[in-house]
Amino acid sequence: MQILTSGSLAYDRIMDFPGKFSDHILPDKIHVLNVSFMVNGLTERCGGTAGNIAYNLALLGEKPIVLATAGKDFDTYKRRMIQLGLPLDGIREIPEEFTAGAYITTDMSDNQITGFNPGAMKYPSLFQFDGIQRDDAVAIISPGNLEDMIQYSRYYKKAGISHIVDPGQQIVSLTGDELEEMITGSSMFVSNDYELEMVLKTTSLKKRDMLKKTQAIITTLAEKGSVILTSDGELNISAVEPETVIDPTGAGDAFRAGLIKGLVMKKDLSVCAQMGAVCASFAVEHYGTQEHHFTLESFWKRYEKAFQDYK
Repeated sequence: MQILTSGSLAYDRIMDFPGKFSDHILPDKIHVLNVSFMVNGLTERCGGTAGNIAYNLALLGEKPIVLATAGKDFDTYKRRMIQLGLPLDGIREIPEEFTAGAYITTDMSDNQITGFNPGAMKYPSLFQFDGIQRDDAVAIISPGNLEDMIQYSRYYKKAGISHIVDPGQQIVSLTGDELEEMITGSSMFVSNDYELEMVLKTTSLKKRDMLKKTQAIITTLAEKGSVILTSDGELNISAVEPETVIDPTGAGDAFRAGLIKGLVMKKDLSVCAQMGAVCASFAVEHYGTQEHHFTLESFWKRYEKAFQDYK
C-alpha cells in the first residue's frame, strides 16, 4: 500500500545557553529589549512533521512518499532520506529559499527562545497524483504549507483516498470553516487534547458533531496514552513505558507513524493506536525527533510486552 505523508521538512538547530535568560533580561526595560546570548555550540537535526512521520515509517519497513518543500540547503536532509530508502518524488525544491528551520536556544532552567523561519514551506509542494491508486493508498495531512493542507484534503476526498487529518500547529492559522471542511469526509482526525479543544472552539463543533464528519477521533494524552472515539463509543489506549524518558519532542509524529503502519496492515483501530504508542515510546528515549532507532523485531517485542492480547 502506498503511503502519502504531507507536512513540513525542517532543520532543528539547537543551542544551549550556559546561564539563565532571567539574569540578562531587565523587566523594567522589556520595551527596549536588546540582548545577545553566547551559546556553547549548535546542533543541527532533521525534523518537520512529514519528515518525522516518514522516518518512523521507514523504521517500520515502509517507504512513504513525502509531499513537502525544501530549500537550497536540502542536501544533508536529502542524503539522509536516500539512506533510509525514502523516495524524493514528492519533494519540491525551492532554490531561492532555505529549508524551514527552527532555531531553539535553551537556558539552564530549561526556558526556551525559538525563532522559526518557514523558508521553503511558504510554497506549496504541488504534487501530481498520477499513478496513485485509490484502493491502494492511505494519506496523512500533517502541519505544513496551508495551501497543501487544504488542497490535498479536497483531492483525497474527490479521489476517495482514505486519509488522516492532523492540523496540529497550523490550527491557529486555519479558519473554523477551513478546519471543518478538512475534517468533513476524512477517515480520521488525530490531535492531542489541547489541539482538540482549540479545534472545537474554532469550529464551534461538539465531538458528536465531528463524528458525523469523520469516522474516528484519536486524541493523544502524552504519558496517559490516547483515546479513540467513534460512533461505537470511547476506548482508552494505554501508553507504553519507555526504557528512559529523555525528550518527548517528536513522540506525536512517531505515534502517527505507528498508527499508519497498523492501517496498512489492516489491523483494528485499537491495535493501530497501540502500535502508535509503541513507536512513540522509542522516540522519547533520545533527544531530537529522528535520533531513535529500532528494528521490527524490537518493535514487536516491546508491543507484545505491553499488550499481551496482540493477535
